Amino acid sequence: MIQAIADTGRVTEAAEKLGLTPSALSHRIREAERRLDVTLYTRLHKRLRMTPAAEHLAHVAERVLADMERAEEDVWRTSRGVVHVVRIAIEAYSSYHWLPGFLSFLQSAAPDIDIQVMAGASREPLQSLSNRHVDLAIMSGEIARPGATAVPLFDDDQLFIMAPGHELAGREYVEVSELAAEDLITYSKTPGTDGEVGQMLRNGDSAKSRSVTVELPEVIVELVAAGQGTSVLAGWAVETAVRAGRIKAARISHDGVVSSWSAVIRSEDNEPGNPIRTVASLLSNWCSRTGHGFRPAPE
Repeated sequence: MIQAIADTGRVTEAAEKLGLTPSALSHRIREAERRLDVTLYTRLHKRLRMTPAAEHLAHVAERVLADMERAEEDVWRTSRGVVHVVRIAIEAYSSYHWLPGFLSFLQSAAPDIDIQVMAGASREPLQSLSNRHVDLAIMSGEIARPGATAVPLFDDDQLFIMAPGHELAGREYVEVSELAAEDLITYSKTPGTDGEVGQMLRNGDSAKSRSVTVELPEVIVELVAAGQGTSVLAGWAVETAVRAGRIKAARISHDGVVSSWSAVIRSEDNEPGNPIRTVASLLSNWCSRTGHGFRPAPE
């Protein structure tokens, strides 16, 4: 109830979400306030505003509901012979073309472990890991956070991507200085979350480049393919579109800019026999066997 009201802010909409009449919902709110002896909502211009007490309850309720959902799913999986469920998320990206191959490898090596993808945790994977919304976060760059352990997976080039008709299309690499004239589409406004290239752009002449933010890299690829801008994204995430000829890609500088990707888990789970560590180790092993990390197999 509390979370529904928090999402909508209107009694009528919250009531519809719960299948209640507005008066019935108001009655439940009053009853909750009576039992707790605290004001949960104030009314302003026909809208309900949450008090700090209600915000705290909503936050706790969100965690409780997530735990209940997870418990139900775990029981269902147990009936299928699955003993452990490890929830994973990828930083920023939602490209999972690699997942079927890894799942087959995981099933043969550890049939009692299953994977659940938590797409909603991609924006703040470390926070989600700390909050136990996910068990394993696939991330790039150096991970320096207390309580987190990184298991190396693979190295991957960051690539400058453009439409096939772009004037730089066909080049093997571009210099960072050349990006100053580009309308770059980024997936984050937060410094430090856009990798080595983002740092270069902020420190060099390319800091003058124009940029817009689109939070989903997959949407960025579509915009780039349509000639509505350029971007810098992980090579493994754009390889399929490059092979299809929908976009062109070039390395950043002659030597390229390489990001190291890791499976980040809580340090407390980094012990032999822990299913979360098992998944991280098997993912690392699988990446080394494929020889190309998350990129599609060479044609």
